[in-house]
Amino acid sequence: MRSRRPDARLIVAASDTDANMLWATRLFAPDPFVFIQKGSRRYVVMSDLEVDRARKQASVDQVLHQSEYVRRLQSRGVQFPTTAQVIRAVFRDLRVRNAAVPASFPLGIADGLRESGIRIEVRPDPFWPEREIKRDDEVRSIRDSLRAAEAGMEAGIAALGRSKIGQRGYLTLDGARLTSEILKSIINSTIMERGYVPSHTIVASGAEGVDPHNEGSGPIRAHVPVIMDIFPRSQKTGYFGDMTRTVVRGRASDRVKRAYAAVLEAQRIAFRRVRPRASAYDIHNDILDYFRGQGFETGSRDGRMQGFFHGTGHGLGLDIHEAPSFGLRARNRFRKNHVVTVEPGLYYAGMGGIRLEDVVVVTDTGCRNLVRFPKFLEV
Repeated sequence: MRSRRPDARLIVAASDTDANMLWATRLFAPDPFVFIQKGSRRYVVMSDLEVDRARKQASVDQVLHQSEYVRRLQSRGVQFPTTAQVIRAVFRDLRVRNAAVPASFPLGIADGLRESGIRIEVRPDPFWPEREIKRDDEVRSIRDSLRAAEAGMEAGIAALGRSKIGQRGYLTLDGARLTSEILKSIINSTIMERGYVPSHTIVASGAEGVDPHNEGSGPIRAHVPVIMDIFPRSQKTGYFGDMTRTVVRGRASDRVKRAYAAVLEAQRIAFRRVRPRASAYDIHNDILDYFRGQGFETGSRDGRMQGFFHGTGHGLGLDIHEAPSFGLRARNRFRKNHVVTVEPGLYYAGMGGIRLEDVVVVTDTGCRNLVRFPKFLEV
């Protein structure tokens, strides 16, 4: 028997950390609050602390005062109303008997609503399918975040360029040994000055670069690859940028040069192939085939994965990783105004890692790169 369509959509979350809530309300709030959509009308239920700000800033049709519902419940003998009881009271006013919630919805609140007779239907991601296709203003917000990433990248590479090659190949900057931590501090402070928040910036050199998510630590040496992966978030809009460059301070080995050239061409393959209706899976597979043809195999060696063993990219927006996917498990086809990263890489013990990452928006006939920062190997 086919289930009845839910009367409403319901989210309870802090929009500072929940992209679904931020997308729905355009209001940054550090504490959880209630969002309800019934038909085309959108409501939020706010505490005394946030109700006036929400009335000015939230992109909703009506801001409901949580205290009014608390007082109503207390007048009926409920001394300390729970969030579920407040939501149930709002639902009575809105004539809602069942609601769809995201997979991350709090279990305790869901149980409380079910106990009061509300049917809860958990929807898999994406809770808002509309988030996948970016509006023009969203593309501009991502582009602006990329400009902050570019500023951080420029500062980081400039610091590498100022560094000196010292004893045993260790780099020094202003008389002190240059470390990943120092370089990340230079990058992050540059980003923060522009009103963006850096988080887990990657500066991984040498052997650390073989693990794509190793953030990097300790001294940096000359003549080895340094992966710099920067993904700032706008404090104003919440949208992320994401870009990666790999450079060598000094002279790169022939193997590193060959790997870098292969990664650069793999990126170009994706740029040529990403367009409406193109298969993300097929493009990723073609890049794997290209790497194999260049002598760069992917597989487990000495107990660890090496070669190209992550996706070609991912969707980018209010989450750093969101739909559409772009890899071996990607069944999707690209659509106009998808925004995705393009970040092929090669990782081998004894060589280090090479990754290049840009962000493209899918257009009517292809894709457009939103990143302007140049690509070069040696500094």
